[in-house]
Amino acid sequence: MTLTEIATVSGKGGLFKVIAPTKSGVILESLDESKTKMVATSNHRLSLLNEISIYTTTKEGTAGLEDILLKIHGEFGNDLGVDFNSDATELKAFMKAVLPEYDESRVYVSDIKKLVRWYEAILKYVPELFDVSGTDEANE
Repeated sequence: MTLTEIATVSGKGGLFKVIAPTKSGVILESLDESKTKMVATSNHRLSLLNEISIYTTTKEGTAGLEDILLKIHGEFGNDLGVDFNSDATELKAFMKAVLPEYDESRVYVSDIKKLVRWYEAILKYVPELFDVSGTDEANE
């Protein structure tokens, strides 16, 4: 599975696996134990995770979510040291450690909380996303 197959829906908590397109939308399955299915239509604000980026103060102006998630995994692994209930100061310090050039005026604490929740969900339900070695192990 890749970030092109994982979506977030505005107003719905959590992440969803994209199952299949329909005539009027797309079938999604929650990325948790419940495996709840729903049809997202044009009335829903659906975003694929590979399309999401975070504002930065760099010339490019943004950093892709996939790069940020991989950086978090490389630096923190399974222990972020924060969770979505952490206070704003801790969350901002975490974000600064991950992406020092993030735009503090445009990236809100609620955005950092989402990032932490998404990271934890992916780590729990789709840990293979962090296996960037691919087939190297099979070739050894």
